[in-house]
Amino acid sequence: MTVCVGPERPDHPDAAALIGELEALLAPEYPDESRHGLSVDQLLAQGVELLVLRDDGVPAACGGLLVVPDDEPPYGEVKRMYVRPAFRGRGHAKRILAQLEERAAVQGIAVLRLETGIHQREAISLYERMGYRMRGRFGPYREDPLSRYLEKRLGAPEISRTSG
Repeated sequence: MTVCVGPERPDHPDAAALIGELEALLAPEYPDESRHGLSVDQLLAQGVELLVLRDDGVPAACGGLLVVPDDEPPYGEVKRMYVRPAFRGRGHAKRILAQLEERAAVQGIAVLRLETGIHQREAISLYERMGYRMRGRFGPYREDPLSRYLEKRLGAPEISRTSG
């Protein structure tokens, strides 16, 4: 198995297909006012750096980094994390997230934040294993009982969850 992660324009057909699949997955789970994902056009307009993971050449996963410079201090926001169902359980989401964290750190971003839906249990579990902690709403988000907001301070040691 060859796994390759690299930047891709959100309007590239492979990237746009992944984003479309994510939207189709979330639409039946959440009302419009509780879905905060950016469209392909919004990703481009806001300068989101999108990474696409290819598994043996097949586009399998994606995730993006939005830098929010006008907050003090600036932070990064994880956007459009998605792994196609056939490719789940292979560590692809963890690979993408780790790359996004590295790219944020190189840009001097010390904090990464994200919003996800309460029904995305596997995603929430991954984020927590990777050192993200629950927090209140941030930026443009309003209080929403269907959303969870998480944050990770980059460079901070991760808390290991081992049973004793």
